[in-house]
Amino acid sequence: MKLHTPDLTAANVERIAALFPNCVTEATDESGKLKRAIDFDLLKQELSADLVEGPQERYRLDWPGKREALALANTPVALTLRPCREESVDFENTKNLYIEGDNLDALKLLQETYLGKVKMIYIDPPYNTGNDFIYEDDFTADKGAYQRGAGERDEAGNQMMDEDRWRQNTTSNGRFHSDWLSVIYARLRLAKNLIQDDGVIFMSIDDGEVSNLKKICDEVFGEHLFLAKFIWKSRQNKDNRATNGASTDHEYVLAYGSSIRGSDRDLASYSNPDGDARGLWTSANMVGLATKDRRPNLHYDLVNPASGVKYGCPKMGWRYDQRTMARLIQENAILWPDKLDGRPRRKAFVSDLSSERTGFSSLVGNGIYTRNGTAEIESLFGERVMDFPKPVELLRELVLQGTDGSRDIILDFFSGSATTAHAVMQLNAEDGGKRRHIMVQLPEPCDEKSEAFKAGYKTIAEIGKERIRRAGKKILAEWQAKQAKEKPAQGDLLNSTSNIQNSTSPPDIGFRVLKIDSSNFADIHRTPDELDQKQLALHTEHIKPERTPEDLLFQVLVDWGVDLALPITEEVLDGKRVFFVDGNALAACFDTGLTDELIKSIAARKPMRAVFRDESYGDDSTRINVGQLFKLLSPNTELKSL
Repeated sequence: MKLHTPDLTAANVERIAALFPNCVTEATDESGKLKRAIDFDLLKQELSADLVEGPQERYRLDWPGKREALALANTPVALTLRPCREESVDFENTKNLYIEGDNLDALKLLQETYLGKVKMIYIDPPYNTGNDFIYEDDFTADKGAYQRGAGERDEAGNQMMDEDRWRQNTTSNGRFHSDWLSVIYARLRLAKNLIQDDGVIFMSIDDGEVSNLKKICDEVFGEHLFLAKFIWKSRQNKDNRATNGASTDHEYVLAYGSSIRGSDRDLASYSNPDGDARGLWTSANMVGLATKDRRPNLHYDLVNPASGVKYGCPKMGWRYDQRTMARLIQENAILWPDKLDGRPRRKAFVSDLSSERTGFSSLVGNGIYTRNGTAEIESLFGERVMDFPKPVELLRELVLQGTDGSRDIILDFFSGSATTAHAVMQLNAEDGGKRRHIMVQLPEPCDEKSEAFKAGYKTIAEIGKERIRRAGKKILAEWQAKQAKEKPAQGDLLNSTSNIQNSTSPPDIGFRVLKIDSSNFADIHRTPDELDQKQLALHTEHIKPERTPEDLLFQVLVDWGVDLALPITEEVLDGKRVFFVDGNALAACFDTGLTDELIKSIAARKPMRAVFRDESYGDDSTRINVGQLFKLLSPNTELKSL
């Protein structure tokens, strides 16, 4: 097995070779071995009519480190995902994943398994606010190269380098935007490969980098896939926090994809209690948005023609002018209050909408604020263990727009406190959906002075996992209570929790914790001149001693591109531990001393794939017989060895 993530550069070479086979040539790598390459001179000839070369002006976004970021995204890594059962919830049955580690590595490890299978991605990356930047990718130019590019010199003309400016991504750093752009660019390049053709990606961002993020996304996803730049009013009160006197009370959510379903959050309130021939309707607010000095034509007293009751003009006026309001009254579309101090409202009909599921063209999350997210965290933990988390309701709206409630996969690779996972579980409990979530979070240390650290949480990842555990318990309890209330009483047995859960499938509140680590295999890929006869014995056992059979199994799943959430069972056959993934999708045994009888037992199951260790065979004859036995008993099984 190759035991490393896909080489995306090699994949690109294959794509070019398929289009222009005449441009394929050979070259030598650093070790002197021949490799397939592209003759760029010939490729230029093929594209000469549309080629832009040299310093010619062109439309693009460039920054120091962009090429290195692209190279880093395409470079394979020899890493693995190690399961952590003790931190997981319902490890055996859950379809959800929590991956702990650098999200750049995680995205590479997920490339083959979830290629084109993710319906929705949501990310809330660190905003470029001038604080320390924790994603220290190896994409930056060396210091000398950057000095030359930046042209920083002292009075004598000598080049200068400020170590503090290099280490911190502050506004004093000449690479303030460049470092942030490189981090996002590399990750979006990888994320694009995972999204389904009809999938969507939502990205939260603020004013600082919204324009740059859109340019990056236009390049990565294509400008034609830009859906919207939603505005989210994140603060309710207009308090003047900015030094320039302008109070910023909003953030943005960029959306890219083929389409979105739109939100049906308001449709639940539509009904037709009076049998109106126009169909379903809901009560809609008619208070305006402008003061009298701005829109005087919207400020007037509204009179009920049937009763003569006059309703004074609200402070912000009405939403409609007098002519439009008169038409609504004539059409019997005004809901007059029963009380004199009430406020008239309007009948809003579903039939008035262009679609029953309309997406927002500009605004998202109306009436949902950052403080809601903070309150949710405090409610779950009893204290504020996370600053400024996104509200669950905001993510719920996005998930509604980006998925259809089936077994869609939702990925968040800047998961933070895991609001996305919380929202997915909550929505599944509400509508019976089977959406799956994959959270990825760097184990970023909590500040030792923070409430989170004092509460015992050493990393952001620990907070995220605990949030899913607590939110899951709460959601399941509420779901069970609702089921019990709706189920008619038919005796004690029917009212038991087990029977309630059997009647309707409960939401999946579990998750498998997988931690990014170095490969399970020691570095044995050496050239002959690096070894002498005395060292050969050191490399006969190539698996690291602290790694478990389950560690090896998950490395096989990653390498083979098998869904990491498939059910896993363990059986003892002929005295050996054998893993079966999703029934017969994969069989694996990593014990030593395998026999022909064991191989026959496994082959009789006719697994799609089977894998063993080279060191597992009891003798040379067993090693030779394995292929023959599978060819005889299960000829369609794909067989590999570690």
